Amino acid sequence: MAALATRYALPTLYTTREFPMAGGLMSYGYSFADVTRLSGVYAARILNGKKPADLPIMQTAKIELVINLKTTKKLGLTVPASLLARADELIE
Repeated sequence: MAALATRYALPTLYTTREFPMAGGLMSYGYSFADVTRLSGVYAARILNGKKPADLPIMQTAKIELVINLKTTKKLGLTVPASLLARADELIE
């Protein structure tokens, strides 16, 4: 999907970091690693005898902004310095 968007010069925004890692422009969304960790916490509580219905709803509080600078150059885009400063990761 990321390669197709780049081929047709379409700036794209995704929800997970895997897309800009594969060549997409940028992502802004949850941390898959954090969600996976929370799933493990839930599983451990259930395996330790807690009833799933009694467990609180948990969601990640970590939202990541990842920008692929190689793709910005391919698309001829200039990313504002203020956005670059807020990014959690810049792919060069």
